[in-house]
Amino acid sequence: MSCTVAVPWDLRLLGYDFGPGHPLAPVRVELTMALAAALGVDDRLSLLDDFDVADDPTLQLVHDPDYVAAVRSAGQTLRPDPAHGLGTPDDPVFAGMHEASALVVGATVRAAQAVHAGTHHHGVSIAGGLHHAMPSRASGFCVYDDPAIAIAWLLAQGVERIAYVDIDVHHGDGVQAIFWDDPRVLTISVHESGRTLFPGSGWTEDTGGPKAPGSAINVPLAAGTNDAGWHSAFDAVVPAALRAFAPQFLVSQHGCDTHALDPLANLLLTVDGQRRAHDKLHDLGHEICEGRWLACGGGGYELVRVVPRTWTHLLAIATGHPIDPQTLTPQPWRELVKSRTGQTAPTRMTDRAPAVG
Repeated sequence: MSCTVAVPWDLRLLGYDFGPGHPLAPVRVELTMALAAALGVDDRLSLLDDFDVADDPTLQLVHDPDYVAAVRSAGQTLRPDPAHGLGTPDDPVFAGMHEASALVVGATVRAAQAVHAGTHHHGVSIAGGLHHAMPSRASGFCVYDDPAIAIAWLLAQGVERIAYVDIDVHHGDGVQAIFWDDPRVLTISVHESGRTLFPGSGWTEDTGGPKAPGSAINVPLAAGTNDAGWHSAFDAVVPAALRAFAPQFLVSQHGCDTHALDPLANLLLTVDGQRRAHDKLHDLGHEICEGRWLACGGGGYELVRVVPRTWTHLLAIATGHPIDPQTLTPQPWRELVKSRTGQTAPTRMTDRAPAVG
């Protein structure tokens, strides 16, 4: 079926930039949106520009007022603030840090609003998914936790049950921590084991706080897990958990650093396996909560060969018109890749991997 998809988009989102050499390079988002446009996917999207920097009351749905003030100050003075995780190698201070980070929040909340209002079936925040940020500190390339803020905003509107599914290679520790003791939110994270990867958390025995037992589910995977192993684990846990919880709204984080080429992690998925994961979450959103689905980006550090293709597949799947994996990437997009990165772009939308379940 065709689905209406709200995608808040503005080139200002590329301002979330920790500087040259940092793995979270904004060119990955630029190339994603350019590939979606070159393939005609954005003809089926509602590209929204009516969003702005999230205000302090919105940020403080999750973050401590002192932390918001610290982020604002760091972006003005460029002075590190180690107590708040600002100025570390992972989260270096940059000019306008507060405004750039809060704009990502503004985009993700705007996508949530569109779905909640019923104007769109789904929302996608490609620049979002900053799932490591904690209430009072930055962590793991994440300053403000936009998916958690969107969930908190939805709860404030009266949504009673929200499921959050995180398929980034890293444990979704920030979102889990924020809703650890809230029975209204089910958090599920499928990730590489903390034994081999940051943030060193997300164990199977971590199942929620005393007021919300069973509200957190973690599926840690061994380094070297491939498409088949990943999907076997996902299928064994996620659909049944979502059906039992019966959420009214599904929020998901689609970090694509599970790919075999990703330089920061150790799983062995392909773009084809990632594409199938997006498809499963789309289907579950329709089955379980009448299509009320907010998808966010997240990690992904193979900036040319992985991120643009897998997130373009995500956008296309959300519209109900998926892209044939054998589709050629358009020549103008390949030329843009060369001019922006000096790298050679992939020629097809597939890694030519066998189909997975």
